[in-house]
Amino acid sequence: MKRWIIGLLAAAFSLASLAQGYPDRAVRIVVPLPPGGSPDTIARTLAQNLQAMWSQPFVVENKTGGSQNIGADAVAKSPPDGYTWLLAPDNVFVTNPYIARATSYDPLTDLLPVTELARIQFLLVVPASLPVNSVQELISYARAHPGVLNVGSSGNGSPQHLSAALFQLLAGVKMNHVPYKGAAPAITDLLPGRIQVWFGAANSLLPHIRDGKLKLLGSTAAERFSNLGNTPAIGETLPGYAVDPWLGLFMPAKTPAEIVNRVNAEVARVLGSPDVKAKLAPQGIELVTNSPADFSKFIREDHAKWGKVIKEANIRGE
Repeated sequence: MKRWIIGLLAAAFSLASLAQGYPDRAVRIVVPLPPGGSPDTIARTLAQNLQAMWSQPFVVENKTGGSQNIGADAVAKSPPDGYTWLLAPDNVFVTNPYIARATSYDPLTDLLPVTELARIQFLLVVPASLPVNSVQELISYARAHPGVLNVGSSGNGSPQHLSAALFQLLAGVKMNHVPYKGAAPAITDLLPGRIQVWFGAANSLLPHIRDGKLKLLGSTAAERFSNLGNTPAIGETLPGYAVDPWLGLFMPAKTPAEIVNRVNAEVARVLGSPDVKAKLAPQGIELVTNSPADFSKFIREDHAKWGKVIKEANIRGE
């Protein structure tokens, strides 16, 4: 019995020492998306602040491709020692398991949730040339012109695609889905009206809205965004409509809980800073943190919710 107790105490001491001495070398943050977007912005903000706090290098690596699965897969197969992180959008966990081509990893079991990081403000916009000025007018126009409107997305199963699919299901309208390889080329086609409808991140749309090139019809979250004045939530016209894209931080499964908990606490401290919040808020980024357990529960609930939409909308992978 004494040996058993001594063994437990030794193990506990070893784990505590592991967390206290962590990190003692460079940490890599993998972002499975190109530079310049909200995920990359948050990753570099974290890297800069944590490097200053921990006096260790933090390297952000943009590892793109495969609907974000290439970067996520690389992290899932990394050593579970706390030195390789994944900063990824919701579709890696919520939609890809339903529609992506077969992968050699399971995001729901091979990656460990550390904390949610942010909710991204998504907006519904149309080109200035389209003769609609509200969500209801867009629905009426789509009903009067079935199959005429083109709605763009960043690819099958992307947050933009799911936002549009849910809109069409609830409104009872049909638009033509046009997938792009990212938001930038889609917005290039949106501005002159080659596509007519777009659901996307506020940071990429607000400059064009201010310039009068795009019309802002509504926001996708359940409630209005305070920074957008009187812009209504789409759900005010379409009851039940709510899309709230999120970003989260993950590590390989089997990473020691002591390391996960320490990273969770330090990331929450960085994102809770008034300076960091003030820097990211104008870009439509609402910072959010939670416990690993709460984040894991939320992911599984979101996964189930969108699975129903994907089935009803018959969304398939590329």
